[in-house]
Amino acid sequence: MTTLFVSDLHLDPSRPAITELFGRFLDGEARCADALYILGDLFEAWVGDDDPAETGAFVAGRLRALVDAGVPVSFIRGNRDFLLGAGYARRCGMRLLPDPAVVMLHGEPTLLLHGDLLCTDDVAYQQFRAQTRDPAWQARFLAQPLQARLAFAAQARAASQARHGELQASGMAEAITDVAPATVQTWFARYGVRRMIHGHTHRPAIHDEGHGNTRIVLGDWYEQGSVLRVDADGAVLDAL
Repeated sequence: MTTLFVSDLHLDPSRPAITELFGRFLDGEARCADALYILGDLFEAWVGDDDPAETGAFVAGRLRALVDAGVPVSFIRGNRDFLLGAGYARRCGMRLLPDPAVVMLHGEPTLLLHGDLLCTDDVAYQQFRAQTRDPAWQARFLAQPLQARLAFAAQARAASQARHGELQASGMAEAITDVAPATVQTWFARYGVRRMIHGHTHRPAIHDEGHGNTRIVLGDWYEQGSVLRVDADGAVLDAL
């Protein structure tokens, strides 16, 4: 049996074709899988489980159908959907995992994470991440009216795009927004694993990190789909 991994779909009403592609993936190949893991940024933005957006409803229905068909789904929150909560997870039938999490994958302990925690050279982002993961901050944010939360998300997205443009102009984008090699090695040692799977950086590849360690980076779904298939024989990273 094959275990499937996806991340960084960034589903949004402005790109309905990608949402439809994900739906076909869930109704097709995923039905034959041993399990499906979604490693964050399933949505472009998530401001609370009370958002009635059609994209969220569509995904919940397809994921619930997959789970009801006998395929377990697990989810790690990303930097765009870190507010996805237990209520929406129940609608989908999926299990929420901590970031990071170690799972046994075809006999091999494997570290799963969204990936942003590895980008420690981006100090400003790590400070923002620490603030927004604080339970008190999240409680205050979720207590605001839905329209206020949506406006905040739009402003945050614009600020993120502007900062990325500044980093590109300075020639620092490639280094700052990728994982820090020293952090990667530290995490392999800390968790005592030989394999790590993550998304976030949008740089799909299978890396030999030395010492028998392998780091697999999932691709994004901006222009096409991307899936990692893992079975007892190894791992294959493909575009859809």
